[in-house]
Amino acid sequence: MNSIPVRAGLSNFSNAWVLNGALLVVLLVLSGISLGIGSVPIGVMDWWSVILQHESTDLALRHQSIMQEIRLPRVVLAVLVGMSLGMAGAALQGLLRNPLAEPGLLGVSSSAGLGAVLCIYFGLWHWNAWLLPTVAMGCAAAATTVLYRIASKGASNLTLILAGVAMSSLAAALTSLAINLAPTPTDMQDIVLWLMGSLADRSFDEVRLCLPFIVLGLLILAFSGRQLDALTLGEDEAASMGVNLPRLRAQIIAGTALCVGAGVAVTGSIGFIGLVVPHLFRSVVGYRPSRLMLPSALGGAVLLLSADIALRLLSGRVELMLGVVTALIGAPFFFYLVVRERWRSR
Repeated sequence: MNSIPVRAGLSNFSNAWVLNGALLVVLLVLSGISLGIGSVPIGVMDWWSVILQHESTDLALRHQSIMQEIRLPRVVLAVLVGMSLGMAGAALQGLLRNPLAEPGLLGVSSSAGLGAVLCIYFGLWHWNAWLLPTVAMGCAAAATTVLYRIASKGASNLTLILAGVAMSSLAAALTSLAINLAPTPTDMQDIVLWLMGSLADRSFDEVRLCLPFIVLGLLILAFSGRQLDALTLGEDEAASMGVNLPRLRAQIIAGTALCVGAGVAVTGSIGFIGLVVPHLFRSVVGYRPSRLMLPSALGGAVLLLSADIALRLLSGRVELMLGVVTALIGAPFFFYLVVRERWRSR
């Protein structure tokens, strides 16, 4: 009798590893495609030669400059930000036990966006390019501190959600105020375009800035998987199994803030990745949060890189903004989830 659940668990475990392997292969293929496409096409053999630096001709040096200064940072940022958004979404959905939860729910991304908007509004980014991501991450850290204090005092998930919604609404209101009072039309355009999210014109400076924070956030979230498995049984059952719920909430908030705050600070606002990706793989891994973390991270990177490739192929003279593309994908999916949940509740 007990062999059936054991077999199901082993099957889900093997499915998770097969899924991770498949996603990794797809991610590598998409990375190669992203490195090759653009106004100057670079074939597989060409960019491989560029990486190994076998040739020193003018054309090879030009390809090397394009790869190292434009395309490779774009691919690396897409992978890092996609992984952070995907894993943060899976962790939040496990913590709140709500399939509609996503990283923007806690107000961290909107707070980081507000910091960047204020930096543009006051012209600080003209003094030093590092000020914009630094101020954005500072605002994300401030929002995280508030949420951490709420979670550490034993607040319920509902209180945590309401606090996040309030902070998100306040940040959105202040952002709209800054747009409305922008000193010049150019500043208004810069603010609006930044809020739409993009991977264009990014360098390894942005990669070096966000990399340590995203890696630390991913590790924090990954190590919370086992406790989230226990939480699926209910808060009382999880507490009886030794799970410290206030500490778990604070851990998920901290990991999410590091991932999302650092990502938003360098790419702008990119939504719905953390909402869509966990739903695609949850049934494959057996609805266990610990097994959903890695597929969600890899799936987030695949989805964001795919969206970036699509907008580069479809754009004309004016390149579409990445946040617009992800919203066009995620908004209908979100509506589908709402309708499905409503039908299930009947």
